[in-house]
Amino acid sequence: MQAAPFEIAIPEEKLEDLRTRLERINWAPDFGNDGWAYGVNGEYLRELADHWLNRYDWRAHETEMNRFNNFRVEIEGMPIHFVHERGKGPNPIPLILSHGWPWTYWDLRHVIGPLTDPAAHGGDPADSFDVVVPSLPGYGFSTPLTTPGINYWRTADLWVTLMREVLGYERFAAQGGDWGALVTSQLGHKYAEHLIGIHLTDAIMLNMFTHDRPWVLGDPGLASMPQGEARAANLARLRYYSAHVAVQALDPQTLAFMAHDSPIGLCAWILERRRNWGDTNGDVESRFPKDDLLTTMMLYWATDAFVTSVRYYYEAAWNQWQPSHDRTPVVEAPTGLTFHGPGAPQEPSEQQREYWNLVHWDSHPAGGHFAPAEEPEAIVRGIRATFRNLR
Repeated sequence: MQAAPFEIAIPEEKLEDLRTRLERINWAPDFGNDGWAYGVNGEYLRELADHWLNRYDWRAHETEMNRFNNFRVEIEGMPIHFVHERGKGPNPIPLILSHGWPWTYWDLRHVIGPLTDPAAHGGDPADSFDVVVPSLPGYGFSTPLTTPGINYWRTADLWVTLMREVLGYERFAAQGGDWGALVTSQLGHKYAEHLIGIHLTDAIMLNMFTHDRPWVLGDPGLASMPQGEARAANLARLRYYSAHVAVQALDPQTLAFMAHDSPIGLCAWILERRRNWGDTNGDVESRFPKDDLLTTMMLYWATDAFVTSVRYYYEAAWNQWQPSHDRTPVVEAPTGLTFHGPGAPQEPSEQQREYWNLVHWDSHPAGGHFAPAEEPEAIVRGIRATFRNLR
């Protein structure tokens, strides 16, 4: 099994089709929505669409992507795209980084250089890594995906094949956030003997979907929480984190037909999450300039990836995770956690200490759902600290 170099080159016909669609948007009426209470604000969406049509240059961003070493390989009949950059140091650790939704692999670009070449970024070359950044199956250039049943625990199986059989790393490290955190924890649970260790930016337990209403985020745990500030805070958070789980776990294909045909529909669905889930304080461009936002949209639109990316939720909800062993901690690989964002805890809870084999944790007061894109320096520090004593 051998990977081949891969050049990112979206066909011009796809870009022409996009321009035609952006010129003919049938705008939905929007009123009384200055604060985005009803969803995406129409005025801002029009502004972003105008930038997309008249100023955004996909080819310039495509050139930047091709500065990295991109590859594709077929694993179990599925195309897997990944970036592979060698470390510049005395003993680089192989490290696979996994993204989430609605991220793309490109959200991790800012951490690649500091991890592979720490000396060039003010660090110690002894902290270097061989970095592998794949697109999740069905995301970005890991398309088309025509195999059902692919979710976070199946992705972990694919990553073991990628790292060990394709790239030849006998043991390796893993890191992730959101879906990537679940993929990474599954690696540390099922394949601990192959893992040097893992680092997470989200401490999500592997059984989060293993209950009788998997489309309800926070259920059943929230129902059992006593009234008080903690429960109120969780309810407020779920106000922004629930809608997509319900739709994408129950009816992903219905949503996909709308987003696949309408670039502005796809953009609206993803844009709302970038604004509400990032540490933006309501100003999405404080974290994600227009070009960054639109490059994310392009990596879903131009690759036809939206449909398979949202099916990932259905496959997690209805092909539920089963443990590979009953030992504790559940995740036996040495684990580092980086808590981040306003109000981030300073240390792990007792439940987290029991679930993961914790060897490091740190806390950073900024950043949101897209931590490596928002606060790359903090995430790099957490990764380096986690693995410094595991080399």
